[in-house]
Amino acid sequence: MTPSAGEVVRMARDEVIAGQAVYNRTVLAGYDLYVLGFSCRLIWRCPKRLMLANYDRNVGERHLELGAGTAYFPDRCRFPGPAPTLTLADMNPTVLRVSAARIARYRPTTIRADVLQPLPFDDDRLRAGGYDSVGANFLLHCLPGTWAEKGAVLDNAKTALRPGGRFFGSTILSSGVPTTAPARRLMRIYNARGIFHNHGDDLAGLRAQLDARFQDVRVTVRGCVALFEAAAPDDPAR
Repeated sequence: MTPSAGEVVRMARDEVIAGQAVYNRTVLAGYDLYVLGFSCRLIWRCPKRLMLANYDRNVGERHLELGAGTAYFPDRCRFPGPAPTLTLADMNPTVLRVSAARIARYRPTTIRADVLQPLPFDDDRLRAGGYDSVGANFLLHCLPGTWAEKGAVLDNAKTALRPGGRFFGSTILSSGVPTTAPARRLMRIYNARGIFHNHGDDLAGLRAQLDARFQDVRVTVRGCVALFEAAAPDDPAR
């Protein structure tokens, strides 16, 4: 029997909860070394310096990070000024605590939220149109659903940005990009465990989602990673 719309939403949320639960303090302690070091360079074939360069090109004074991770890149990137305003949004409270502690010098605001759902822009801490940049690094391949469903993340980013603000990040793709045998094997393992949900993620689909919402879209492929950057439309109604 075909599930109802409500059941589909609940199933997707359950997958999000299960996927993010793996990021406990032990996993986060080794994330920079294993994922951003070993896996990025040798498996996904996209060294972290390219992701850092993406931040340096696009990050603004008022920045929203969707999927906070360990805050490795907000910690190391070059902000336009010495006192940026940072907001971290993630469903996992452990991730928020760890990432906020790492960049405590910036006194970031934390928002616990499912990025596949509309963000709580009625919250005084999160203002629609209030950000110069929104980052979504290594986030999309962890989220369940088709590109159309993952597009909710891009909707949130577009709503958060001022006209001309920058949306950027990276994601691991399973098709439309060169993949090695080790990369395909690790993706199969991660998808089976619910850590990744990228078995249907292709380059053309990512580009279509970005083009539908943003302007000046640029997508660069390194290995099986797509690094993207784009601008919010000058006309918010676009």
